Amino acid sequence: MKTAARISMVATAGIAMAATSTTASATSGNLYMSRNMSAAVDMARTHADRVHVDQFDESFQVHEFGPLVAVTANNRATAESAGCSPLDPCRSVALSYQIVTTAGRNARLINATNISRAVNYHCDSCQTFSGAYQFVVATPQKLTLSSDTRGRLDDIHREVAALRASHLSISEVQRRADALAQQVKAILDREVASAPRTASGDPLADFNPTVTLHRHVA
Repeated sequence: MKTAARISMVATAGIAMAATSTTASATSGNLYMSRNMSAAVDMARTHADRVHVDQFDESFQVHEFGPLVAVTANNRATAESAGCSPLDPCRSVALSYQIVTTAGRNARLINATNISRAVNYHCDSCQTFSGAYQFVVATPQKLTLSSDTRGRLDDIHREVAALRASHLSISEVQRRADALAQQVKAILDREVASAPRTASGDPLADFNPTVTLHRHVA
């Protein structure tokens, strides 16, 4: 049995999360917002077995938040394979890409959790891969992604989704998923390059805009 799990956390306080087993694919893009707080949860989850030998799930979500007191972002990718025959191994792939923009004096204090987990249960020949890619954009003033950037991100989302029908090896799927993540990072870097370095009237929101990529694969 192979088990792998990783968690990354940013800011002064983290949010504990447990990756749990399931036989169903979860819905991505859950979002909670109040006047001063917001939270986004995105996930991709797969479970392959003798009945469902080839499973693929992907999530690609963008959350644009303005100046807030607190922002929480959770991104998860979980892939499982269970009980398949060595002569007919399972294939289970889960990929989740989450983009979160934050602004103002608290932009860099975001609570960010990024989890990737891949598990084989009595499935030694199975191909199991999960990749969680989280992009945190912090700017002094609220950033609204341009239509050109949105279009480029939509193109990348289509490429991520196209991996479902590919016959690439797991190692090649990982290489491709990583390459697409780097493309997202480059697009966001270009977007914030022209963003204001200060927020008018707020000396505590005086910093260079940043794009941080959290990558966890298993």
